[in-house]
Amino acid sequence: MIRPFLSCVLLLASAPLLASSFAGSTAGTSAGASSKGSSSSSGDDKVIQAAREEAAGFVASDGRQRGARLQAALLHLRQRDAGAAQASDMQLARAILAR
Repeated sequence: MIRPFLSCVLLLASAPLLASSFAGSTAGTSAGASSKGSSSSSGDDKVIQAAREEAAGFVASDGRQRGARLQAALLHLRQRDAGAAQASDMQLARAILAR
């Protein structure tokens, strides 16, 4: 009876240590990743990555479901790339998912 109780206590006591270790490692990775690229490309990636879930919903609903993040990403892509200006919303949404 004491052994399972002690195991639970040790597990609960170590949880904050594991969480802080994880947070430190991901924070270091994020900071390192953002310093590698230029500020404009990291901003581009954030806009596109934020729209991935909405792009999936847009494609799955055959264009009936459209969110604000997807709209922002479509506009962003069209402003950045002349080829994207000629593409349909569906083509761009699929391209976002392919990234």
